[in-house]
Amino acid sequence: MTPTLVRHHPAHAGPEPHTEPVPRADEQARARDWAEIQERMLVPLYEAVHERLGVGPGTRLLGLGCGSGLALLMAAARGAPVTGVDCDAPERLALARERLTPETPAPPAPPGTRAPRARTDARLLDALPTDGTAYDVVTAFDPVTCHGDDGPAGPLTAAVPLAAPGAPFVLTGWGPPERCATASVLRVAAKLADPLHGWRPARRDDLEEVARKAGLVPDGSGRVACPFGYADVDNAVRGLLSTGLFDAAAAATDHKQVDKELTEALHPYRRPDGTVWMPNVFRYLIARVPQRRQRVP
Repeated sequence: MTPTLVRHHPAHAGPEPHTEPVPRADEQARARDWAEIQERMLVPLYEAVHERLGVGPGTRLLGLGCGSGLALLMAAARGAPVTGVDCDAPERLALARERLTPETPAPPAPPGTRAPRARTDARLLDALPTDGTAYDVVTAFDPVTCHGDDGPAGPLTAAVPLAAPGAPFVLTGWGPPERCATASVLRVAAKLADPLHGWRPARRDDLEEVARKAGLVPDGSGRVACPFGYADVDNAVRGLLSTGLFDAAAAATDHKQVDKELTEALHPYRRPDGTVWMPNVFRYLIARVPQRRQRVP
């Protein structure tokens, strides 16, 4: 099994460090940076998971921590009815609604052409659904999204009753640090942050541990190359800051210090044409809902 990199939020770490509220306009800008710069780096991961699980028409898919909805959009393009939930990032969720449930109806198709497919099979929610749908696939592409003191297993545990027996859950994380160039950049977050609240390299089998805590049974894994490529260093800084992984570092120091050290850490990955390129490998774990035992009459 391979180590992964996740945000570290211990259950008994004491009070959160004091931070000034982030202006809503800044949060909206960061959500845009995530949607327009950073999220697309994970397309190979989303594609690999959808292909392996055969996501398509009739696959009722629930996305936990769906963010700005790119993975849901890709599943919907394969014909799957999708439901996305994000309770931590309203700005990202608003962008997902723009992508998947546009308010403006599509114009009528010209004579002799096929009308564009209406995206009516998508729902975007800020809490878990309660309509009784039994989902065939549940994805947690950000396995630490929406958790509190229960840690990453919290939202997964809450979602287990919503899935059909035997349904796969997907958890994802980084691959081995030696195969992830971005790991060296993320160490800036660990160096500058309060040790109790900053980023840390994950322990061995973290994804399996989270799955088991949620009552799921691990059933296979895979690795996918997801290089991070940026137009320039400024673009890279904005993309990486949009992940939220540097928030604790900014709280412990200040945003200017984080920007400075992040820019320096990116220098080895800057190419002669000014672009930034960091090869990475991501890992995903498939874990299934246990089959319910039949009652003996």
